Amino acid sequence: MKLIDFDHPFFEPLWRRIAIVVFCLGWAVFEFTIAEPFWGILFGGFGLVAAWSFFVSKR
Repeated sequence: MKLIDFDHPFFEPLWRRIAIVVFCLGWAVFEFTIAEPFWGILFGGFGLVAAWSFFVSKR
């Protein structure tokens, strides 16, 4: 079972995929600026996984 199904029709529009990646990475930067590295790493990791799944990997 996948935790997040990146093939779901919700993720079909390009603007949603970009918005999710930008939001997660932006939130990670915010968390690092307020000295919360745990949440920064968590959101940064999810943003990178989302970027890889949406734009790099060939499914």
